[in-house]
Amino acid sequence: MPALPRPAHGPGSRYTARAATTRPRPARHADVATLARRLTGRDLWLTRMLYEHQVLTTHQVARLAYTSLRSAQRRLRTLHQHTVLDSFRPLTASGSAPEHYTLGPAGAALLAAHAGLDPKTLNWRPTTTGRIAYSPSLGHDLGVNDLLTLLATPTPTTAGATAGAGLTLWLSERSCARRWGDIIRPDAYAHYDDGDSMLPFFLEYDTGSQPLARVEAKLAGYAAFTTATSTRPALLIHTRTASRDQALRHRLADTARDLDLQVATSSADFTTREPCGPWWAPLKPGARRTTLTHLAAHWPHLTPAAGLEPTDADTALTLPVPPLPPVPGAGP
Repeated sequence: MPALPRPAHGPGSRYTARAATTRPRPARHADVATLARRLTGRDLWLTRMLYEHQVLTTHQVARLAYTSLRSAQRRLRTLHQHTVLDSFRPLTASGSAPEHYTLGPAGAALLAAHAGLDPKTLNWRPTTTGRIAYSPSLGHDLGVNDLLTLLATPTPTTAGATAGAGLTLWLSERSCARRWGDIIRPDAYAHYDDGDSMLPFFLEYDTGSQPLARVEAKLAGYAAFTTATSTRPALLIHTRTASRDQALRHRLADTARDLDLQVATSSADFTTREPCGPWWAPLKPGARRTTLTHLAAHWPHLTPAAGLEPTDADTALTLPVPPLPPVPGAGP
């Protein structure tokens, strides 16, 4: 991908996306059949994840699928060399950003072949990586993915986490829009399961860029969804700062109560690196912060969202991708 010019102002003006063009790549791409013999089940899972979630950093991939950052970096470089993946790295004012991986041309061809689809139906273009790198929503999308990769793989030392707990389902904003876009457009939908209880939830990842009134207006859509589908997932709202969290809680409390919605909030000031810990507070006066497991117990009448069952309109690429690879840590 050729380097793109830095905008003079607006989104992208504070950094320039560097394409990973300095890494050696074969003069000709291997055909899909040859390439398939070199790939593991984890590699194929990763191509599905990048098709679903658009962009993941090295650290996010390592967290989900590898035992160490170094082993993840080695394999990701190999997949980049074979054009299964593409990548860029934002140039920051200080320090350095991790590599950001996207789906590459060979990866798109491989997914289409596995699904028995015309590659054009994937809407992959040579400009896809550049479009993602300079998207105004890049920071928001990475924030959503970082939060959910942490929820997918809590460690036994994580505050409030149960061994084996994590996400069993994770749908991207695009998948949510395909299923429920006529009513709601959440940033993600997921199931957090600790083995004894399950918390189905929509996620609103709030960066503070929207007025409080606009966030409040979204609650009517979630209430309409509950009424129309007779299902009741929770709504988790994650903000960047504790002050924004408090402002939202003050603005939304009465509306959530009147609409009979199960809403909990938290912020990066609380969650830090342990978002499944005791940092989530139900939206009611005097509520104490608690874990996702306790939220599920606090709301025993929650039910998974309607519309998750496969239909005739689904293809292999519109079905949910497991949040974790088929055999974590296996393969090269």
